[in-house]
Amino acid sequence: MPPNNKQKSEERDFLCRIRDIFRHFARKSSAVLGTAWAFIGALIIIAVWGLTGPVFHYSDTWQLIINTGTTIVTFLMVFLIQNTQNRDAKAMHLKLDELIRAIEGARNRLVDLENLSDEELKQLEEQFTRLRNKASERTSEIEEIEEEKEARLR
Repeated sequence: MPPNNKQKSEERDFLCRIRDIFRHFARKSSAVLGTAWAFIGALIIIAVWGLTGPVFHYSDTWQLIINTGTTIVTFLMVFLIQNTQNRDAKAMHLKLDELIRAIEGARNRLVDLENLSDEELKQLEEQFTRLRNKASERTSEIEEIEEEKEARLR
């Protein structure tokens, strides 16, 4: 029997809550783990581990503890960092899109830039390189004209 609309809605609500909880957790974790204190804490853990080496005769188990710990932390941090970066990038894109839309004469084609193919991005990059070169040439011409004016005035 296929799920009805109420069941689908409850599933979506549940998934939304899970996403919100993870987003909140990722944000808070990034704020805490991205501090100097977290770095100092990690250094202390490594120092304690290193100092206990002689006690455990630098055994395989002693080495396995730090290897396992760092692997687990790294594995989990990848997800937290990626979530935070994805959200930040999305927010930045939306802010830039709003600015592009608000400026008269701006090319709205640039709004969905991240969805363009590699070839389209390359063409756009070449277009901007040409514009930048033209602007640089005009700036040089203007500077030459101003220098000539100043020389005549002397």
